[in-house]
Amino acid sequence: MKERISLRDLDLNLGKRTRLHRLFYRYGPANGRILFLPIDQGLEHGPVDFFDNPDSVDPLFQLKLAKEGGYSGIVFHIGLAQKYLKHFAGEVPLILKLNGKTNIPSDKYAFSPQTASIEDAVRLGADAVGYTLYVGSPAQGEDIKQFFRIREDCDKFGMPLIMWAYPRGEAIEAKGGKDSLYAVDYAARVACELGADLVKLNLPEYDEQKAKDLPKPYDQMKFTAQEGLEKVVKSAGRTLVLISGGSKLSDEDLLDKVKASMEAGVTGLIFGRNMWQRKFEDAMKLTEKIKRIMSEYSV
Repeated sequence: MKERISLRDLDLNLGKRTRLHRLFYRYGPANGRILFLPIDQGLEHGPVDFFDNPDSVDPLFQLKLAKEGGYSGIVFHIGLAQKYLKHFAGEVPLILKLNGKTNIPSDKYAFSPQTASIEDAVRLGADAVGYTLYVGSPAQGEDIKQFFRIREDCDKFGMPLIMWAYPRGEAIEAKGGKDSLYAVDYAARVACELGADLVKLNLPEYDEQKAKDLPKPYDQMKFTAQEGLEKVVKSAGRTLVLISGGSKLSDEDLLDKVKASMEAGVTGLIFGRNMWQRKFEDAMKLTEKIKRIMSEYSV
């Protein structure tokens, strides 16, 4: 396992440190690792993501899973937080997404407008906020300016800031695609450079057919899942890395991803569809297996 920095190594104001300490050591694995349950896909992908498990269309399904499964927190857009969190207040930590979009337009000019504020997050008792930044999109100039204003407010109110760093746009596709090591590695560094406290990333993938399109020296780099993650973690520096679950995987493949992530020094996991697209009992069993692996990697 690669050595990874911990909360105590970060230079944070008291509000951020206090909120992150709750997420790291009071909820979830409670050993310096994080396991988040995101349910922002209804906006980002539409109701289609709920078809595999019709019960999951009701956010109370995810809230029950987060509470009984012992997750570090749940990720909501503001509407779901205001409408459904009341009876789980203080039991399931909230990570409030501050921007979002639908997937109806193409990603050629990807941009997520702001949908909530830091004041909303404080009012709702959130322990962190999330912001999606589309690295490489033609709209990244506007995106970075919007992120800058949110980062300022996070510093002012002591609110931890998690960047969903997603490579998007024609320029990214022309240089090997959004899941290439080049793209994910660049996104990790952008999060660090722009001041995110944590960054959510996808697992970098090696595609031999697209390798020729990658900028040098990435075009010559072959890697395993763990080696790709190690590179990304290093590029993220003192921005803590959370790995996305992505589309639904088999139990075995998902647990392999957990092990590779922990071995690479990743701080935590943010698994949504891979959990709540399963029946409740199956999701609970898989959650326990994931947390058992994470328990071996205390920080």
